[in-house]
Amino acid sequence: MNVTLDSIQAAAAAISGSVANTPCLHSRTLSAITGAEVYLKFENHQFTASFKERGALNKLLSLTEAERQAGVIAASAGNHAQGVAFHAKRLGIPAVIVMPRFTPVVKVQQTRDHGAEVILHGENFDDAKAHAYQVAAQRKLTFVHPYDDEKIIAGQGTIALEMLAAHPQLECLIVPIGGGGIISGMAVAAKSLKPGTRVVGVQTERYPSMYAAVNKTEPVFGTNTIADGIAVKEPGKLTLALVQQFVDDIVLVEEGSIERAIVMLLEIEKTVVEGAGAVGLAALLQYRQRFAGQRVGLVLCGGNIDPLMLSDIIVRGMVRAGRLARLRVELRDLPGSLAKVTALLGEANANIEEVHHQRAFTNLPLQSAEVEFVLETRGADHIAQIIALLAAAGFKAQLHNA
Repeated sequence: MNVTLDSIQAAAAAISGSVANTPCLHSRTLSAITGAEVYLKFENHQFTASFKERGALNKLLSLTEAERQAGVIAASAGNHAQGVAFHAKRLGIPAVIVMPRFTPVVKVQQTRDHGAEVILHGENFDDAKAHAYQVAAQRKLTFVHPYDDEKIIAGQGTIALEMLAAHPQLECLIVPIGGGGIISGMAVAAKSLKPGTRVVGVQTERYPSMYAAVNKTEPVFGTNTIADGIAVKEPGKLTLALVQQFVDDIVLVEEGSIERAIVMLLEIEKTVVEGAGAVGLAALLQYRQRFAGQRVGLVLCGGNIDPLMLSDIIVRGMVRAGRLARLRVELRDLPGSLAKVTALLGEANANIEEVHHQRAFTNLPLQSAEVEFVLETRGADHIAQIIALLAAAGFKAQLHNA
């Protein structure tokens, strides 16, 4: 296998100036929260908002003149598609991207905007990939694999070169795993430069393909995950071999941990990441004892998240933090009762977001009503104070955030 420190350094030289050497910065706040010294590699700052540009460009630059003239094809529902399309256009190489039929319109349009021909085919990535291989054979196109290719792996490995150059004191790298391209390249680079560096991979509990392959167990997949960028059911053959040789450990994270990490990165670091880009921090939060006191590098591998999904995550995060609360209040169905409750909420400095007044669909006695308030609060202690204030005034209130 030809993925070596030399090939990764050659990739770094090849893509230099065309792909950003993204910031790798120490986070004082996340370090205080997690108990580790946390350094963040902002790959969401790439032009297409993902690390995928690195491997895609390295692969495209390796093509012969005849292969460039004929064109390339890739299968992807997102970041790999945009990385291939963007750099193919820059290099004057015709590009075809096969995407599943239900790929969000914005991702399809962004890929077309980068100059690629888009073919929508199949229900999922596996269907799209199978069709891409057929089209490649029919039209004599070079298939650019999203992860299982030596040039792709070497390109992704340049991230570790940059991180260790900026912060040679790093002791551990926490890296997302989908098909395994990014962690394979980074692990080879890190272990070659500094053999004592720990490399820990992260997958979601719902898509544990590499975890299962390494541990020789049968994976059980969920229907979906917020980290769709690493929702891969079968790891690559090249990448599996490299992971088995160079990666120290793989951990699985819960969906709730990923959501929490996205909100923390937005609130604390003022940076937007997609689900896959947040799994490193999710692992640090979920397994903090494993990393306590260590100098840890996290890769924020991408920032392509749907704005509506991000909005939902923010709201759910506020609920988990107790900053958004749903209270059900019982009151007499008499003039002025609701006004008294709202006055008390104002006195408690709770901001009312929504009010639902319920008379019919309730088991309360006649001439009673149930009012549901959605409140903006300062946290769990504040909610308890609000409930106590209402109780002191004769109003029974219960928290219903489920």
